[in-house]
Amino acid sequence: MRTLAADLGLSPATVASAYRELRVKGIARGHRRAGTRITGAPPTAPRPALVVPPGVRDLLVGAPDPALLPPISVPPTGPVSPRFYGDPPMSPALAAQAAARFRADGIDSSHLAVVGGALDGVERVLGAWLRPGDRIAVEDPGYAPLLDLLSAMDMPVVPVSLDDYGAHPDSLDRALAQGCAAVLLVPRAQNPTGSAWNRARAGELAATLAAYPDVLVVEDDHAGDVAGAPAFTVTAGRSRWVTIRSASKSLGPDLRLAVMAGDAVTIARVEGRQALGTGWVSYLLQETVAALWRDPAVGRLLADAAAAYGHRRETLLSALAARGVSAAGMSGLAVWVPVPDELSVTSGLLSRGWAVAPGERFRVASPPGVRIGIGTMTQEEAVRLAADLSECLTRRPRRAE
Repeated sequence: MRTLAADLGLSPATVASAYRELRVKGIARGHRRAGTRITGAPPTAPRPALVVPPGVRDLLVGAPDPALLPPISVPPTGPVSPRFYGDPPMSPALAAQAAARFRADGIDSSHLAVVGGALDGVERVLGAWLRPGDRIAVEDPGYAPLLDLLSAMDMPVVPVSLDDYGAHPDSLDRALAQGCAAVLLVPRAQNPTGSAWNRARAGELAATLAAYPDVLVVEDDHAGDVAGAPAFTVTAGRSRWVTIRSASKSLGPDLRLAVMAGDAVTIARVEGRQALGTGWVSYLLQETVAALWRDPAVGRLLADAAAAYGHRRETLLSALAARGVSAAGMSGLAVWVPVPDELSVTSGLLSRGWAVAPGERFRVASPPGVRIGIGTMTQEEAVRLAADLSECLTRRPRRAE
């Protein structure tokens, strides 16, 4: 700073103030003895969506089947009392429904908030406690929009490896030992691998986290009722934590709403910051979700949807196994297939009429793979896709004559 001040003919205090402002705005970040570096322009929007050519079956996204979503009318059960300035940010009807659902899964529901979707909740929670440059432990492979969000927030990620039952406790321990301020975990329907905790894995992860009491724990239970696996939590007894549940996968993507349980300070910070911006999530949306959760017919439809997605996953996994292709997908709306070369597999499948997502969009340091959305997949499609994928994996390039 002294050298720069002399070169510019300014006082060291002025240069130090400029550096401080750059750090506050996220343009630069200090690296201790390595000096200060420009962070680079973070993305202001997700990376462009992949384009599916006409006539190609689109299996790029892990989206729900529209036929398995409940019909929605707004208002759901007649007129909704208007929400006025100063009223509670969370509808009492939604709060009651959310609290009961969290309690049923052993999650403390003493403090609740409602946000505009799972990623909105993640961003608000991280913003409540972290600053640019703070490290975050994330599952690898993980959800591509989440990785984009963390890049935009200038929060470096430390990868945590996975198996069928979620994050590896040893890998999580190594990541947290690197000074992570937070960890983002998906208990079930992990995107893109479909991993899901069982009771044993949840206990192992909780034991690992116990050695890091000050780390913020964020559970993203985005699929909720249609995940196809039971709910477990690692948040009991922690001082900084949230569990977020979105309505998008189960009730419909256009319901931009998620409920959040957490510790008192985190929930208060989220609601306080929300009050300075959007203010609250529309009571029309909140009352709609509350009414749907109260409706026994919707409950039966969600159970049927979870069973249907489970059958579609198992059909594809079985078809792949019959062809000698290993894949993962214990829960959720997608199947993950490890492959030696993503480009050759995705291009090969595209030439056969299938569009699947290349794994590079989801990976930090994990091996390559492809993600296949199963939300609307039929049994006949699963069999054909398995045959085509097997052929892409076994085909060898022809030698030049």
